[in-house]
Amino acid sequence: MGVTSALAALTLLLAAPQPGAAGIGDAYYPDYGNGGYDVDHYDIRLHYQPATDELAGTTTLRATTTQALSSFDLDFVLQVSAVQVDGRPARFTRQGDHELVVTPARPLPRHHTMTVRVTYADVPSTALGEGFTVWNRTPDGALAAGEPEIAWWWFPSNDHPKDKATFDVAVTVPDGVEAISNGTMPRPPAPASPGWTTWTWHESSPMTTYAAQLAIGQYDIEQTRAPNGRPVIYAYSRLLTPELAAAARQSVSRTAEIVQWESTLFGPYPFDAEGGVVPPPGVWFGALENQTRPTYAAKEFQRGPDTAVVAHENAHQWFGDAVSLSRWQDIWLNEAFATYTEWLWSEHEGSISAQQNFDELYNGIPADDPMWLLPIGDPGVPPITYEVYLRGAMTMHQLRRTVGDAAFFAILRTWYAEHRGGNATTPQFIALAERVSGKQLRAFFQAWLFTPAKPSVPPTAAGG
Repeated sequence: MGVTSALAALTLLLAAPQPGAAGIGDAYYPDYGNGGYDVDHYDIRLHYQPATDELAGTTTLRATTTQALSSFDLDFVLQVSAVQVDGRPARFTRQGDHELVVTPARPLPRHHTMTVRVTYADVPSTALGEGFTVWNRTPDGALAAGEPEIAWWWFPSNDHPKDKATFDVAVTVPDGVEAISNGTMPRPPAPASPGWTTWTWHESSPMTTYAAQLAIGQYDIEQTRAPNGRPVIYAYSRLLTPELAAAARQSVSRTAEIVQWESTLFGPYPFDAEGGVVPPPGVWFGALENQTRPTYAAKEFQRGPDTAVVAHENAHQWFGDAVSLSRWQDIWLNEAFATYTEWLWSEHEGSISAQQNFDELYNGIPADDPMWLLPIGDPGVPPITYEVYLRGAMTMHQLRRTVGDAAFFAILRTWYAEHRGGNATTPQFIALAERVSGKQLRAFFQAWLFTPAKPSVPPTAAGG
């Protein structure tokens, strides 16, 4: 076959409709996300009964095909009653534990804007059985917040950080119950039918699926404005003890102040809203950087006010939310930046300096500790470990010492400016750090990210 004939055959093959891949191509989570399309927008409309944990509704995805599709997958675990593609009924079936395989009535050409509407109803806390669900049933409702997965339990999606989209979320709940999600509240809660109220939220910036949140229950909602007029919305569970409620408010209510300070370091705040959610005690594991409105477990405030966690989760608005992972292997890019911001905040507040934080860890952790044996640039599954946080922050501090303050903060601001709204990888960060600093840094990053050993540092960098 000649070159021209081979090219023609290849063109026909690429144009022929094929099933979309069941995964987006992440080596750590091969079946997370899906191939063949890119989501532009999610329109999620739900009806939730806290007393029984019954969730029903529809999600409409607007997406663009990246290949000609005979079928495609969505990540979802709830029971589906109907699927439509471009207004026509589509066939659907299950594959594996979270794949919903959709076959449209007609094959879809490449670069086609498709509209997919999924109708469903289920009890999320029972989906996939005991021990796997990350849908958190609470005494007064539910909390959907988790990483690396949570979307499966409340909306069908292309569930991987590589595919970001804008969101509209409308949740109908019994009167007297609050429903909180991401972004702004375009309109006040409104009656839906006798005894029911609809809460509406809009996130106008691209968002990863795991950063989408839903908190339903008895919440005190406090609305204010940042100094620049940006809406700030807080939600505190009414089930918090007086002590926990006071400590949470003293911490989370400083969000606007912390965001303004972080903006001086990293660049303009990425989004059109700020805030935070504190759910009931005992229902969640920690804190998460839900876009525009981080979630803070009540236990974060058991010892009193803690603004470090607020600084951490809001740093993620830049590093993790605005600039997101292309692959889960690079989770250090999220956690190192955010944890190091805690150190910078401590220094800003007149407490322990970043250098003191580094010295305490470096001098106090022996060379055979797991901290040094895990290469955080490729940590394996699960990728979210304490080594990624702490060794990651130490890496950031040593980078700062290696290139100097001016270059270090220029690297952070440039990283955000060049990748805002998109995704990026570790090799891109290394290349940018070298470009901005004018230094060769491959050996530095090899030692701190990829070598299972305690890196050596100059004596003055280790308290010597």
